[in-house]
Amino acid sequence: MDGAAAPERIAAAVRDELLDGAHPVGTRFREEDLAERFDVGRHTVRSALRLLVERGLVVHERHRGAVVAPLTKARIDEVFDYRKVLELGALRMALDAGADLGPVLTEVERLEALAERTPRPSWRELTGVHSAIHQAIVAAAGNQRLLDSYRHCEDEVRLLLTFVRPDFDAASLAAVHRGLVEKLRLGGEAATDALTEDIDYTGRAALLTALHRAEESARLLGH
Repeated sequence: MDGAAAPERIAAAVRDELLDGAHPVGTRFREEDLAERFDVGRHTVRSALRLLVERGLVVHERHRGAVVAPLTKARIDEVFDYRKVLELGALRMALDAGADLGPVLTEVERLEALAERTPRPSWRELTGVHSAIHQAIVAAAGNQRLLDSYRHCEDEVRLLLTFVRPDFDAASLAAVHRGLVEKLRLGGEAATDALTEDIDYTGRAALLTALHRAEESARLLGH
């Protein structure tokens, strides 16, 4: 594997593994290991790791290199506050303009189809459609800058959602988002209140519960 696209291919492969939850918190990505795995030079690996850092999937720590960052309350709040400002602002713009929210419904129906599928979808598939639902809400505003801003945080949101995998499955995610889209179609405060509830009391709250669970487990193990 070489050429200008090699860093993107390596980053894409590691990204997929991260979004499947294959690399736990604290995993260190050693340049020499990745270079051997993908049969490339370390310069190419460094370029790939920079792409993952830019997407919020790993962080660069002094003397350790690229690692999977821990789940913290500050990180959860930063990401979900960003989402709330962005998505609610976009939704209000869309509602004021009388925009078509049909694409949001289409994505919810995709999620419902996944819930009925055998074999069961992967977690990465589920979060991909979940992301598409929220991207459709932002896209309804018709503002490319808002859409670009959403895409900037999209992978990090999906990575954070790997922590709540024990609490959700395709059916429960589909039910939550069917309720959301029905209220979005009502417009007005019903729509904005529903989106606020989804971001704060479904997503953020679930992550804070996962954080508490992890902290309690670490305490019991004496870490």
